Amino acid sequence: MAKVLMKGNEAFAEACIRAGCRFFSGYPITPQTEILEYMSWRMEEVGGQFVQTESEVAGINMLFGAACCGARALTTSAGPGFSLKQEGISYLCGNDIPAVIADVMRIGSGLGDIFQGQGDYWQLTRGGGHGDYRTIVLAPASVQENADLAYLSFDLAEKYRHPVLVGSDAAIGQMVEPVELPEMREYDMNSHDWAIAPRKQGEEQKVIWNTYYTIGADTYMDYLKDKYRTIEENEQRWESVQTEDAEIVLVAYGISSRVSKAAVKQARAKGIKLGLIRPITLWPFPKKAFEQLGSQVKGFLCVEMSILGQMCDDVILATGNKHPVESYGEFANVPSEEVILEKVQQMLKQD
Repeated sequence: MAKVLMKGNEAFAEACIRAGCRFFSGYPITPQTEILEYMSWRMEEVGGQFVQTESEVAGINMLFGAACCGARALTTSAGPGFSLKQEGISYLCGNDIPAVIADVMRIGSGLGDIFQGQGDYWQLTRGGGHGDYRTIVLAPASVQENADLAYLSFDLAEKYRHPVLVGSDAAIGQMVEPVELPEMREYDMNSHDWAIAPRKQGEEQKVIWNTYYTIGADTYMDYLKDKYRTIEENEQRWESVQTEDAEIVLVAYGISSRVSKAAVKQARAKGIKLGLIRPITLWPFPKKAFEQLGSQVKGFLCVEMSILGQMCDDVILATGNKHPVESYGEFANVPSEEVILEKVQQMLKQD
């Protein structure tokens, strides 16, 4: 299929449609409003349902209802709106319901601001609501990946009967790039034996209820551990760039990874052995990528649009705390290639 120029948010929305998504409920908020706008007319064309809700809380709960009926359902938000969806995401996890939720990240706590950022890493990867749960988190780094990972997210959600989060950022959502869109496929929402559906007289009633209550506490403990163990083993995704002989390895995702990739190219031109690990799944975090590194590695530099270096903890865990892990974070600005190289050179001098 020929490539077309599309904005990241719109490519994400179109890929969801092509994956069989036929229900969208959400509320406008910068920088993800283009997804809602695109869905408002595109859903009608494919016979789906679009609801602009009165709030983000309504959006996640309408999605919960549609997903319980077996529909491929989507809601999207950013910043404070994503925070409001956390209780609903917890309920999706507790009831083993597949759905897709996108967070196009922006900066700041509280209301924050509409500028680009990557400050939601902890909320995305630690489970932002109550209870014992994790969510699969995909992190696109281009308009093409916005489409590819949107398409994949529905398959993963149904594979594990679990919500999948797409952690995009404002830069990826707003930029325009060539994209090859996936094929259109129809999806049968009546294909799941667990989904609620109209019943004929005499047919058994289907009920969606918290899995803990349906299988019992002891069984649930093993069930939950096995579920997350399986996801962690099978769904780690990443990209490695010139890590075979790297002495310092950058770790970055989303827009920060694109700048980091350029920094690797500059460093190599200067004879500096710099590499990059780009997590595509923020959870499960790609520990396997770090296990493949050689003994020549001297340290790691996390590059992200996060003041507190939110990804550093996961890098420390993935490396067994065997090497220094430092952070270079920005707030509203994309990290600088020049600053990355300065910090890498400082790390090499300290060794």
